[in-house]
Amino acid sequence: MAEGTIFKIKKYALHDGPGIRTTVFFKGCPLSCRWCHNPEGLDPRPQTMSRRTSSGEIHEMVGTVIGVDDLIKEIEKDVLFYDESGGGVTFSGGEPLAQPEFLEAVLAACNHLEIHAALDTSGFAPPAVLDQILLRLQLVLFDLKIMDEKQHQRHTGVSNRTVLENLKRIADGRTPLRIRVPLIPGITDGSANIEAIIRFACTLKTIQGVDLLPFHRIGGEKYQRLGMTDNTTGTAPPVPERVATIKRRFESAGLTVSIGG
Repeated sequence: MAEGTIFKIKKYALHDGPGIRTTVFFKGCPLSCRWCHNPEGLDPRPQTMSRRTSSGEIHEMVGTVIGVDDLIKEIEKDVLFYDESGGGVTFSGGEPLAQPEFLEAVLAACNHLEIHAALDTSGFAPPAVLDQILLRLQLVLFDLKIMDEKQHQRHTGVSNRTVLENLKRIADGRTPLRIRVPLIPGITDGSANIEAIIRFACTLKTIQGVDLLPFHRIGGEKYQRLGMTDNTTGTAPPVPERVATIKRRFESAGLTVSIGG
């Protein structure tokens, strides 16, 4: 049976798809977004995080190798909540598509149990992998960050060509789709980038809506604990007025918008 590496299981998640959900965070990501708030999800291997306490420094392992059956047992614990709320399970990360065999095996089990399954993805994966996984999904939450290829490369470490091609592939199919736009001051929230995202989003046939995700400082401490550099030190969350303006611009293009997922 397939095994995979995860770093967190979040119960009672309310912002990762419809209803009450269990969000499973896969470890490992091919991107290196400057603003990533889950730095413990970047490396595919288990890592040590340090934490200072009054009695000294404590070292904690982040990342667990888990089999399909054991993960499904955790997911099944909340079936009652899924049934009552129209919820299910969401696979996030990191990047779940970086562990395709494990992801597909878990999704197959979810399909058998009739548990609604969503994928939160950067879209950076071989098209053949995406096509196989799409067959088992009821929803895709797709991160759309930067439309300009050079700027995308600069701020995420990879080109956006595959990302945009995969987003088109999803929208040409039947799987419901929401795009998620991180609002990072000075990087993704500029008018030119927002307008380019709006134009692209309006071409997507299966899009159900847009989630605007304002930058926050929640990941800062984790960089310290991992001994990593936080590239957003000094960056403040976007002001509410700017977020409201961007929301109105998406809505004026006929798109349904939420803030925070």
